[in-house]
Amino acid sequence: MLKIIEVLFGPRGTKTTAGELATKFGLKLQGDPDTVIRGVAPIADARPGQLAFYSTEQNSTAFKILPIDVLRQTRATVILLQPAQVKDAPQGATLLITDSPRGNIVKILGEIYREKTRFGISPDAHVERGVFFRSKKTNYVGQFATIERGAVIEPGVKIYPGAYIGRNVTLGSGCIVYSGAHIENATIGADCVINSNAVIGKNGFGYTRQNGHNIFIPHVGRVVLGDRVSVGSNSCIDRGAMTDTVVGDGTKIDNLCQIAHGVVIGKECFLASGTGLAGGVVIGDRVLLGGHVGVSNGIHIGDDAEIGANSGVIRNVPAGAKAMGYPAGLGTEFLRHYAWLRKHVNKD
Repeated sequence: MLKIIEVLFGPRGTKTTAGELATKFGLKLQGDPDTVIRGVAPIADARPGQLAFYSTEQNSTAFKILPIDVLRQTRATVILLQPAQVKDAPQGATLLITDSPRGNIVKILGEIYREKTRFGISPDAHVERGVFFRSKKTNYVGQFATIERGAVIEPGVKIYPGAYIGRNVTLGSGCIVYSGAHIENATIGADCVINSNAVIGKNGFGYTRQNGHNIFIPHVGRVVLGDRVSVGSNSCIDRGAMTDTVVGDGTKIDNLCQIAHGVVIGKECFLASGTGLAGGVVIGDRVLLGGHVGVSNGIHIGDDAEIGANSGVIRNVPAGAKAMGYPAGLGTEFLRHYAWLRKHVNKD
């Protein structure tokens, strides 16, 4: 029964051929170009009719190089691999050859498992008068989604059921807003993905204490996301109090992250789950923040810095530095402290 359910409702690959993929993505083909591909699987689990990849690329420590025997014994019909591994491929397999299998498998997955295109505005959606669609025929708005007047919806935008788009929000071309997302006071760039239940553009946690009482500070800034930004489920990006909260092109924000008012994040950064940035934090380009990193108000983190998981950052981090610990310090410093502590604790 489970197999039947999997066949009927599981992810289905779009039928394609090795030759079509080779032509589309500029891959060298060895074998039959008419070989049909009906799905993608890990190389150790692949079955006939599926594509798998093998790579010795080590782009990060998260990528593990599998033993070469996994390639030799695979049952995959089509294999994406590097030139150096061609000699180890099984006899009869059709090969797609590239210097970067890891980079190309991403494109192939997007091609084979691309979502069915959706168009049209549901009659159950609430779209106020004064919403500006630049190319309405290319947009999708699901049932019970709400778009308030003054919003600008660029071509190719998909808004899934139950999402909320507030007044004067701009959604750039190709954006996807998933169910339950809430966006207001924001300008979103092209090809952004806002996942379910993300909240963008609400007031920040800004208060002043007067006469023993906490008084809220009105917020008048916005949130500005660049192009190709991804915001994870249940993450929050607060609008600025007087300046905008800004996220640069290509930055990826995981689930359950908190970006406070007035934060500026550069381009191509990664923020892992549970990261929290206090107000006024400035982060450079290509910065990596591990899970559950906390950054104090007004801290600056330079370009290409890396902060280890569970770190608490209370002082500026220079460009290119690797920091970890609580409070966070340079990685080598933290490791020396940890080694000293282990040595003396074990003595006791």
